[in-house]
Amino acid sequence: MDRKRATLTGLAAIVLWSTMVGLIRGVSEGLGPVGGAAMIYTLSGLLCLVTVGFPDIRRFSPRYLIAGSVLFVSYEICLALSLGYANTRHQAIEVGMVNYLWPSLTIVFAILFNGQKSNLWIIPGLLLALLGVCWVLGGENGLHIDEITANVISNPLSYGLAFAGAFIWAAYCTVTSKYAKGQNGITLFVLLTALALWMKYLFSDQPEMVFSVPVVIKLLMCGIALGFGYASWNIGILHGNVSVLATVSYFTPVLSAALAAVLLNAPLSFTFWQGALMVCAGSLLCWYATRK
Repeated sequence: MDRKRATLTGLAAIVLWSTMVGLIRGVSEGLGPVGGAAMIYTLSGLLCLVTVGFPDIRRFSPRYLIAGSVLFVSYEICLALSLGYANTRHQAIEVGMVNYLWPSLTIVFAILFNGQKSNLWIIPGLLLALLGVCWVLGGENGLHIDEITANVISNPLSYGLAFAGAFIWAAYCTVTSKYAKGQNGITLFVLLTALALWMKYLFSDQPEMVFSVPVVIKLLMCGIALGFGYASWNIGILHGNVSVLATVSYFTPVLSAALAAVLLNAPLSFTFWQGALMVCAGSLLCWYATRK
């Protein structure tokens, strides 16, 4: 595959992943937070088997196999359940924005643990991303401490899972960069995520899964977005323009919020978009701080 086509394939992955917030929330409304997530990752795992293939685990370093598995599964569960447990569709989109602190945190982790060189722009970049999330959580009032506190207290589980997930994914990216050595464990990790979710579904009190045509369509779309997203991203990273992919990926929070607003029929305020743009700008500033 030529470089231009590979880059376009990688960009398609960004679009596919940007649908995840809206689709995961839509599936969870019919199948429950845990049951819906279990169905999504089961379908995605099967698609990854076809598109990416099952890896040769014997080639994995023990650190990547163990740490990568634990971190990936933990992150995906945090993401899916944070969206599923949100009180409203609008809150689910807000929770998704909290999760998008991970690009900035990934760069910070790379500096702290992988020896990535950077300059002082990393500090205002991280602060701007955090300010953007706070701006989103403040609702119509923007940076308003009382509104932010009330918002988080209304559903600490969802916001806590999303916030923890951002740190976990940053740690996963750091571990992968350091120990993967070119190996790709995505298929294994997605299947392990599905297994963990099914175990939680079977051994805890969960609502009955109610299938309907809209829910099944969203389930199929979500499984395809996740499964083909990883396959497309793999092609882009291996054969495409990585700099272009990295730059565009930092605009995922805005694209994700826009698609979620359409999929969930949940209009977003001007203040929300201001915060989302701050998150993107902060991530780009963190990335710029590592450029030579």
